[in-house]
Amino acid sequence: MSFQGQNCIPSSFANDSENFRRRLLAIDSQLGDKEVEQLKFLCQDFISQKKLEKSSSALDVFDHLMAKELLSEQDPFFLAELLYTMKQHLLLKYLSYRKEQVRSLLPTLKKLSPFRNLLYELSESIDTDILKEMSFIVKESLPKVQLTSLSFLGYLEKQALIDTDNLTLLENLCSSAAPNLVEKIKIYKREKEAKQRQLQDNKVAAFKGCVPVVEEANGGPKEEILSGSDVQQLLQALPFCNSAVSKFGPGFPGVLPSSKEEAAYRMDHKHRGHCVVINNQNFTSLRKRQGTQKDADCLKHVFQWLGFLVHTHVDVTKPQLEELLKMYQNHPGHAEGDCFVFCVLTHGKYGAVYSSDGDLIPIKYITSHFTAHQCRGLANKPKLFFIQACQGEEIQSSVCVEVDAVNAESTHPPLQDCVPVEADFLLGLATVPGYVSFRHTTEGSWYIQSLCNYLKDCVPRHQDILTILTAVNDDVSRRGDIEKKQMPQPVFTLRKKVIFPVPQKELLLW
Repeated sequence: MSFQGQNCIPSSFANDSENFRRRLLAIDSQLGDKEVEQLKFLCQDFISQKKLEKSSSALDVFDHLMAKELLSEQDPFFLAELLYTMKQHLLLKYLSYRKEQVRSLLPTLKKLSPFRNLLYELSESIDTDILKEMSFIVKESLPKVQLTSLSFLGYLEKQALIDTDNLTLLENLCSSAAPNLVEKIKIYKREKEAKQRQLQDNKVAAFKGCVPVVEEANGGPKEEILSGSDVQQLLQALPFCNSAVSKFGPGFPGVLPSSKEEAAYRMDHKHRGHCVVINNQNFTSLRKRQGTQKDADCLKHVFQWLGFLVHTHVDVTKPQLEELLKMYQNHPGHAEGDCFVFCVLTHGKYGAVYSSDGDLIPIKYITSHFTAHQCRGLANKPKLFFIQACQGEEIQSSVCVEVDAVNAESTHPPLQDCVPVEADFLLGLATVPGYVSFRHTTEGSWYIQSLCNYLKDCVPRHQDILTILTAVNDDVSRRGDIEKKQMPQPVFTLRKKVIFPVPQKELLLW
C-alpha cells in the first residue's frame, strides 16, 4: 500500500520499475556508513546474517529485500518503516510517503518486531562512555574489534546472550552503566506480557464461540463470563469442541493450548537449523562400509524435508573432523535456528567412533563442542546426535550383512559419559553398549533406515522425538533372527519435548 503525495517526488521520477530503482538509488546516495549499519541491523530478522555481512551499501540491502518480496514499487512500506525508524524522514518522499502517513499506518502494517525496535532505541542512547563501561563488564565474551553500540548489541544477540525472551544480561548492563535505560526494557517486558495475556484471552474468547450466549430481555446478546474451571469442564463436555481438538489439533481457534505445546522447545525461528552428516565409507586401514551411502541419502532427504540445511561430509579424517567441529561450533546461523542435528556414519567401538584415517574419536569429544558455554548460538536449543556405529565386539554375519565394530573393549564406562552434563542434548546410538549394529550392504543400516522411516511417518502426527525413537527401538529390535539382534539406545538431557513442525510439502519416496 502506498500514497501518492503531491510534490513528494521529483518530476523526473516516473512510476515504472526502472524509475523505482532510481528512487532507491537516490535514497542510497544519502545514506552513509552509519545509516547502512543501522539499516542492516534492523533487517536482521528478514535477511540472513551471511548476506548482511556481505552487504556494503544500502543498495545491497534493497536487493535482498526485493528478493524476499519485502520491497517493491507496489508496496514500499517496509522500507518506509525502516527509514522512519532511522529518523530519515526526508527520504520518505522518494517512496511517496510523509512522516505522518507512516506513523498512522505503523499499528497495522509494521513488520519490525518490538524486540528489534527496543535494541535500536537502546543503541541510540548508548554513547561512547556507556558502551565502554558495558564492554568492560562482558569483555571476555566480546571479539577483539572496535564495536559500535549497534554491533555490540548485535553481537550479544548473535551469541544468544540476549533474545526476545531473555533480557537479563542487558538489564544488568543498563543498571550498571545507564540506569535511565532500564525503564525502556521494563516497558518492553510489560507490553510483551500484556500482549501474551491478550492472546490468551483471545483464545478463550474464540473458544467461547462454542458456548451459547444468554439472551437479554431487550433481545440483545449478553456474553457469558466463564471461569478457568468452567472452560476446562466445557472442553470435556462439548462434543463439537472435543472433535475440533481431535480433527484440527491444538492450533484450531477456540482450542486452549495444551501442556504438550507448553513443554516443547521453540520451533519458530527463521530456520529449522543445520544438520551435519559425517559419512565415512572408505578408510585407510579399516574395511569399506558398503551401503552407508543409502543412509546418508535418506538422512539428507528427510532432514531437508523437515526444514534443515543439510551438510554432508564424506570420508572425514581426524584433522578434518576437528576443523568441522570448530566451524559448526562457531557457525553464526545457529542464532537463527531452532535446533542442531549431527549424524555420524562410521566404524566404532564403545563410546567412540573412527575417522577415515583410523583414529578413534570419543563421542563426548564431539558433543562437548556444542554446550551452551562453547556454542552460545545453541544455548537452550535441542542438540540431537545420531551415531550409526558399533558399540561392542565384532561378530560374523551373512554375506550381505556387515557390522560396524572394531576391536571392542570388554569393560565400559557409563554410557551417560558421552553426553555433556548440560541440558538440551540427545544422543541416539544404533546399539546398546557392548554390541554390534548391522548394516545391509545395499539397503543401509537397520537403525538409520528405521529412524528416517519413523520421522517421515510420525512427524505429521505431531509426535515428539523420544516417542519416535521408542518406535525405532521396537522396530529395530524385531529385525534379524535369534543369532542377529540389535537394540538401539537413546541417552538425553532434554528438558522439553522436541516436536518438529509438520512440513508443508509432501515427502516423496526415495
